[in-house]
Amino acid sequence: MTLPLDDLAGHYYSILDGLGENPEREGLKDTPMRAAKAMQFLTRGYQQDLQDLVNNAVFESAMDEMVVVQDIELYSMCEHHILPFIGKCHIAYLPQGKVLGLSKFARIVDMYARRLQIQENLTKQIADAVEEVTGCRGVGVVIEAQHMCMMIRGVQKQNSMMRTSVMKGVFRENQATRQEFMQLAGL
Repeated sequence: MTLPLDDLAGHYYSILDGLGENPEREGLKDTPMRAAKAMQFLTRGYQQDLQDLVNNAVFESAMDEMVVVQDIELYSMCEHHILPFIGKCHIAYLPQGKVLGLSKFARIVDMYARRLQIQENLTKQIADAVEEVTGCRGVGVVIEAQHMCMMIRGVQKQNSMMRTSVMKGVFRENQATRQEFMQLAGL
């Protein structure tokens, strides 16, 4: 159950007040509502469903060679610090009689990224979703991202990047298939 926008704004008002700020000063007067709207936008993936998102954009096809969609930008929020992580996702799959409409890959990435998340789970959720909707022989997903929780607080490592991968089906079982994906994606 999601809170009404006014309730979320009230919580942001309390946070500003708790930080020692004056939420009534000119620069902050509308900030609680803006922050509440931003948070709703940044977590809109909770209101989305995989089947509705795909909307029957799975098509019969004789294609049985690897399909790679790379450099899908993603923006997510770390569930540990509620700070952004930003990166790109590479997806490959081996169709088995069905292919997925191209834009649906980006929509799947966005749906799961727009939730409070850790990158490891995000990678698996995307792979599972592609496998579920296509019934493919295998899927590989690699995400490369920079995490603000590591860059602007804590250890403050500006050039750090995290790379995660999930390989399923033929991508997990066959080294040559996995290597082909990595090579095609430039990894």
